[in-house]
Amino acid sequence: MRRMNAYKPDRSPVCVLEEIFPQDTNPWGTAFGGKILALMDRAAGLAASRYAHGHFVTASMDAIEFRKPVKQGEIAEVNARLVYTSARTCGIKVEVNALDKSDWLRRPCCQGLIFMVALGPDGKTQPVPPMKLVTEQERRDWGEAARIHKAMLERKAQR
Repeated sequence: MRRMNAYKPDRSPVCVLEEIFPQDTNPWGTAFGGKILALMDRAAGLAASRYAHGHFVTASMDAIEFRKPVKQGEIAEVNARLVYTSARTCGIKVEVNALDKSDWLRRPCCQGLIFMVALGPDGKTQPVPPMKLVTEQERRDWGEAARIHKAMLERKAQR
């Protein structure tokens, strides 16, 4: 990973689109939960990498909520945006929508918070630049993610 001051962190959201094919579905013609989680994980990793210009691995997937299924033949639209940073972690809010190719209207399907840890070429954790909070919504999202991250760390410490 580059030095923290060698680049400007980029908080632009990441969008991943993927069509759901028969091999991605269960007998009811809806996407496997694991398929949706994998897409969410990929988008979160890209958002963290875009922000900190480095490599990330998944630390945890928290507050995942499946609301509606993505059906075979629909497009899974996965939007990921940075909402939290700590010394070596990025918290990424991920939302999944289903898009029907006939009208391309969005149907909210799933959301969650994924924490990614920065790793250097030696496999050791690397620092992440601090997030600058500008809006009230950013402060709310950061506060919620900080609470969830703290609870995750407490669970980990109890093992």
